[in-house]
Amino acid sequence: MTNAVYAKVQNCYQQVRNMTDFVPQVAVVLGSGLGAFADEIDIVTTISYHDIDGFPVSTVSGHAGRFVFGYVDGVPVVLMQGRVHYYEGYPMTDVVLPIRLMLMLGAKKLLLTNAAGGVNTGFQAGDFMMITDHISTFIPSPLISANIDELGPRFPDMSEVYTKSLREAVRRAASSCGVQLQQGVYLQLTGPCYETPTEIRMCRMLGADAVGMSTVCEAIAARHAGAKVAAISCITNMAAGVTAAPLSHEEVKETADRVSVQFKALLRAAIKEIGAVED
Repeated sequence: MTNAVYAKVQNCYQQVRNMTDFVPQVAVVLGSGLGAFADEIDIVTTISYHDIDGFPVSTVSGHAGRFVFGYVDGVPVVLMQGRVHYYEGYPMTDVVLPIRLMLMLGAKKLLLTNAAGGVNTGFQAGDFMMITDHISTFIPSPLISANIDELGPRFPDMSEVYTKSLREAVRRAASSCGVQLQQGVYLQLTGPCYETPTEIRMCRMLGADAVGMSTVCEAIAARHAGAKVAAISCITNMAAGVTAAPLSHEEVKETADRVSVQFKALLRAAIKEIGAVED
């Protein structure tokens, strides 16, 4: 019997293939403040999420909700201009469906970006953090239920989710464009409410440097499917209790917009470096 989750991804794949034969090398998820980056690449074609029957559509304001296929300095890419989140009410298998689809289209490497709250008190709003590892304990695994054997093994190894060669590529990219790069552990919670100060103290005790509502589940699905993964967080605010200021989505967007020029430069350089890494 066909796995229903896999059948849904395949259905989306066939629809996309009917609209384009473009084969990406690198898949990129554009986080808050990076949406405009998609308009600055050499675009071949775009596909709205609404035009793919059964595809989950983001309900977060400001997300364009489309795939952009094209080239970044000669590297063939597919960009997600807007992601879906678990807090929007989708099952976790739908949240990671776009990741599985991009890999099915041909991408062997995945670059994830996000806006995150700073848990490490040595960080400040506007910093960039390369994710070196993550904590997934507080969200449902996207691999729960029957395994999709066509994608990966039942018990995939997660000892190196964020591929060393891609992390080195991101470091080279940051150096080449003069961006100071923090590094650390990212912890995903479900959201949509921000964390309490006590929850943030717990996250810090567990070893987290940053916290957010995305990315980890996507990285797990990608590693299950055998892709190489890298991820960069923009620390858009310090998490609850680190400062006395209340948290708001407006602050997140404001910081993301303030550093967007730097983030886009880092992203472009990272894609070029990652594209040069052997599959």
